[in-house]
Amino acid sequence: MSLLTSADARTSQVDEFAVLFDQALHDHLHARLDHAPELAAHLRGMVLAGGKRIRPTFAWWGWRAAGGTARVDAVVRALVALELLQCCALVHDDVMDRSPTRRGRPSVHELYAARHRRERWAGSARQYGDSAAMLVGDLALAWADDALVTAGLPADALHRAWEPWQAMRTEMIVGQHLDLLAVARRDESLEHAVRVAALKTAAYTVERPLHLGAALAGAGPDVVACLREFGHDIGVAFQLRDDLIGVFGDTSVTGKPVGEDLREGKRTPLMAVALSRAQDRPAALRLLRRCLDSGPVSDRTVDDVRALLVELGAVAVVEEHIDLLATSGLAALERAVIEDEARRVLVRLANRAVTRTA
Repeated sequence: MSLLTSADARTSQVDEFAVLFDQALHDHLHARLDHAPELAAHLRGMVLAGGKRIRPTFAWWGWRAAGGTARVDAVVRALVALELLQCCALVHDDVMDRSPTRRGRPSVHELYAARHRRERWAGSARQYGDSAAMLVGDLALAWADDALVTAGLPADALHRAWEPWQAMRTEMIVGQHLDLLAVARRDESLEHAVRVAALKTAAYTVERPLHLGAALAGAGPDVVACLREFGHDIGVAFQLRDDLIGVFGDTSVTGKPVGEDLREGKRTPLMAVALSRAQDRPAALRLLRRCLDSGPVSDRTVDDVRALLVELGAVAVVEEHIDLLATSGLAALERAVIEDEARRVLVRLANRAVTRTA
């Protein structure tokens, strides 16, 4: 694979990786279609139907940043693990959040529940749908491990990659549990919400993929530390942006219902800031708690809460924090002794992650 270096070729390099990656992902899934065919079909449909490939892209450029050039095919095959880990997280998250759609299509548990009803099978359609979806997520996690260990990496590279891979899986699950716990305990502190964002999203979206890619290339501790600092800050900013999209996003772009996070009563940093600022405004506080504690909310309530979040200044606070995180993350990247071309691409990826609309 030729390594392009001109400024005009940067987009081509990203596109070149995307082509290689999608082919590796297709091959990995196709080779396993005979195993658990029904579950595999749903998993394959979800993975290949869409997604931004954010995690493998950051990992690829972490590898490139640390000077990775050899065994390109094996590295690309290894990074398939990241997309399957993401699939596991999304399928399980949709069950826990009762999300009816994903990427503009019915979520996996809804597809299975609909089939149960259509076929008039015994038992609860909802329980069947949830149970089957959890198995699809489990299968994605199992195949993620397969992708890493069967990619054809040298033993020393696989050994180096195993530390960030183990940490990534654990942090993702712990973050998901903390998110679940926050709802159950009605934990509304900003500190807890930011910790959830750091573990549930930042670690396995940007920080650990960069760490994984750098480890595959044999990066030293100083490079790894800078990339992880950059990845942590950009990852948290990514989640904060996601929180804003979850409230204000356009359904035609996001593929999710308007104000879905409000309907699900999520304890996000955005809501934590709003609750803090509404303490001396009883009517505003009641409106916010209607979303958090009262179950399903109307479209009118969603519109009222969205307006209130702007009025209270919570949106402005979150936007300011996103800017601060982006600045500190890019400063950490600037300190890293890495390949210049990779640095330029990582800057662009970071800007895209924190300014996106879907």
